[in-house]
Amino acid sequence: MLSLISPAKSLDLASPVPDWEATTPRLLDESVRLIDVMRSKSLSEVAGLMHLSDDLAALNLQRYRDFETPFTPENARPALLMFAGDVYQGMAARTRFDDEDFTEAARTLRILSGLYGLLRPLDLIQPYRLEMGVRLATERGRSLYEWWGDRITRLVRSDLGESPGERVLVNLASHEYASAVDLDALDAPVISPRFEDQGPRGDWKVISFSAKRARGEMAAWLVRERVRTARDLTRFDAGGYRYVTALSTAAVPVFRRARV
Repeated sequence: MLSLISPAKSLDLASPVPDWEATTPRLLDESVRLIDVMRSKSLSEVAGLMHLSDDLAALNLQRYRDFETPFTPENARPALLMFAGDVYQGMAARTRFDDEDFTEAARTLRILSGLYGLLRPLDLIQPYRLEMGVRLATERGRSLYEWWGDRITRLVRSDLGESPGERVLVNLASHEYASAVDLDALDAPVISPRFEDQGPRGDWKVISFSAKRARGEMAAWLVRERVRTARDLTRFDAGGYRYVTALSTAAVPVFRRARV
């Protein structure tokens, strides 16, 4: 059983990192080539590609220029502890995970990335910003989806075969990132949980901020509980969410959280 999550724009570059045995991104050679493409861009081109202010564009252009290999604990940080957006706040891996949880996460959790393709939690990465949906022209086409081709899908399929439990993918990534994987080519059921919150008038809807945190909560729960089967997903109750049998299908289980 393997779960997928998206990366985050917000990064934690200051918190202490435990002295673990880190790993290296498996598609790093491809990342280096993408960095060369981004280094060739002007400030205005970087700003336009990702709709950034000049200050943010300048920061990320400098990050492209500072990118260097090999990655070491001195110049890079584990991916799971560098990303700091809503999903990762929901996971709270820094405070919730012990050493055995991080070992489990290395087997069962993967992070999609525009620059790195597919990351394991303890893969070292350097700070960057390059969203998967960016319309970046390269020698392979006009988008990062074309750049990565089937490389990410092949890695996901391989990792699924080595993960413990049922051969099932739990897709907790956004549409932008999940689209980098050919889900039909995985030869495995794909489960995409839906998280709904109750509005002030009693209506139910997906609220982006809440759903992101819920995806992080579920990703952490899958790790901590050592979940091995699709059926066990119905037990998820973190953050106040509860499984709704009447609205759920095998591919899209629905979890709702009532207003307090």
